[in-house]
Order: sequence, then C-alpha cells, then structure tokens
Amino acid sequence: MGKIILDKMAMQRALTRITYEIVERNKGVDDLVLIGIKTRGIFLATRIANRLQQLENVTIPVGELDITNYRDDIEHDSMSTDVRIANNGVDFSVENKRVILVDDVLYTGRTVRAALSAVMDLGRPKSINLAVLVDRGHRELPIRADFVGKNIPSSQKEKIRVSVEEIDDRDAVELTK
Repeated sequence: MGKIILDKMAMQRALTRITYEIVERNKGVDDLVLIGIKTRGIFLATRIANRLQQLENVTIPVGELDITNYRDDIEHDSMSTDVRIANNGVDFSVENKRVILVDDVLYTGRTVRAALSAVMDLGRPKSINLAVLVDRGHRELPIRADFVGKNIPSSQKEKIRVSVEEIDDRDAVELTK
C-alpha cells in the first residue's frame, strides 16, 4: 500500500475537468471519438464518454486499443498491418475524426508512440489528442498530453498505480516506493 494521491472523488473531478476541456478545445463534440489504451485507459475513456453524453446529449463512440504489437521494447514476429489492426476493438472509422486517445499514466511516452502508430494504421484522423489521468514525467520521447487530470512528479524508483472500480474494485491513484 502506497500513498493515495487521488481518491475516488478526486479521480471523478479530474475526469470531469478533462471532459470539459475536451468540449472547450474542440468547440463541441462533432466528429469526436474516444479510444482507450488497454487496460485502464478503456475504462477512463468510457467514463469520459458517459460524462460527454450527460453534458452534450450525444453518444460518442469509444474504442479499445491494444498496442502490444506496436511496442518498440518487445520483440515481435514481423506481422502485417491487417493482423495488428485485427487485435484492436475499434469498430468505427477514424477517417477525418477528432480522436482523443485516453490512458491512465503518461510516463516515458513509448505507449503513446505505439498508440499513435496503431491509430494511423486505422485511418487518417483530422487530429489526435491525448488525455491522461496522471502525467508523472520522465519522457524518453517528445510527447505531451493535451488533457491531464493530475501532474505527479515522481522519481523513476517510484511507481504510480491507477486502480479503477471496474477491475480493481476501487478508484484510486497511489504512489509507491
């Protein structure tokens, strides 16, 4: 057990703030789609979509992205783009859409780089923005989030653990040594 940085209410407030920022920056929700990066990003994307539904009375498509086959730090057999795309749960077109990638923690940027490659294999969106619950720093790539729930400066020896009710039976963000 580590130090609780965000409890359930703080997580809810952070996601609500991200939702409002998405609406403001995009001047509405036209052509907007959300894609959650497995695993916890999917649940956060769904929560944002539900909040957008309440605010704008529009159903926003939510997809699931498994970036495992796009990682540059894992050895892969060479596989075709079709095989990589088949592993993703995005059942809508991203062509000319404003894509919001959603993840729980932004750290080195390698997951986001892989997610960008995966989205580009799906089509050519109008734009891609990144929403993260936690930005902990320590980038290895020139990537930054457009929407951040909380910046948590941490050492590389520390770990950030995001728990979501849907799979962890509680909502929390913890910092552990």
